[in-house]
Amino acid sequence: MIAFTVYGEPVAQGRPRASTINGMVRMYDPKKSKDFKQIVKLVAQDYAPTQLLEGPLLLEVKVFKSSLKSFSNKKKLQAEQGILRPTSKPDVDNYVKGIKDACNKVLWKDDSQVVELRVSKWYSEKPRIEVAVQLLDEEKQLTIL
Repeated sequence: MIAFTVYGEPVAQGRPRASTINGMVRMYDPKKSKDFKQIVKLVAQDYAPTQLLEGPLLLEVKVFKSSLKSFSNKKKLQAEQGILRPTSKPDVDNYVKGIKDACNKVLWKDDSQVVELRVSKWYSEKPRIEVAVQLLDEEKQLTIL
């Protein structure tokens, strides 16, 4: 299993932007998304295996967003205890897109190898994203069938 934490405010994958240069349309990531992917990639490189992971993978991502400033002390406590959870945008899958892109060719060959995904959103006074990647062994897969 490979596990690491990216500290700082989590950034969801933004909508791709388009520009026209010499009549050709060019698509690109918004700066905020691009910068966040770069940070995730740098952290993931510290935990990269000597050989890229091959085969089916389980990816677990825990997103810890900052508690809202408008929270009362009671709500802050509930948020830290995991009783109060973020139900506002962005969606959890938008966080995962950037992480999967950043870990491509760093931890695994292609993000299509992720066959099982567990994602959750939490509040915390210490914003971060916790990532865990595990290779699913074939015996485990056969017992599911």
